[in-house]
Amino acid sequence: QVQLVESGGGLVQAGGSLRLSCAASGRTFGMGWFRQAPGKEREFVAGLNWSGGNTDYVDSVRGRFTISRDNAKNTLDLQMNSLKPEDTAVYYCAAAFNVGPTTRVFTRTTDYRDWGQGTQVTVSS
Repeated sequence: QVQLVESGGGLVQAGGSLRLSCAASGRTFGMGWFRQAPGKEREFVAGLNWSGGNTDYVDSVRGRFTISRDNAKNTLDLQMNSLKPEDTAVYYCAAAFNVGPTTRVFTRTTDYRDWGQGTQVTVSS
């Protein structure tokens, strides 16, 4: 297992930006960011494959969020721009099971083995 620790959450006004970071205790393969708002299910936000060359985003954040990784440092980032109140949620970093082709981007919660504790993002209107 890999330990994941998120940082960078906080309170921001609508239209502002935040950068989330996730530090992994060891090597990871596919990785992703998920979020969960009160009373809602956890949803996929963004993911990338091992190399970072392939990415995917939920439609609601495409063009506003950018996911990236640094395998030398075992870190994963999520740059969030043009934030909206509906982006308010707890954001989780996750590391996928080492299965499937290395080019694949995983989007289901069941694809992920390890999870961070979450970081709160609140966007005020």
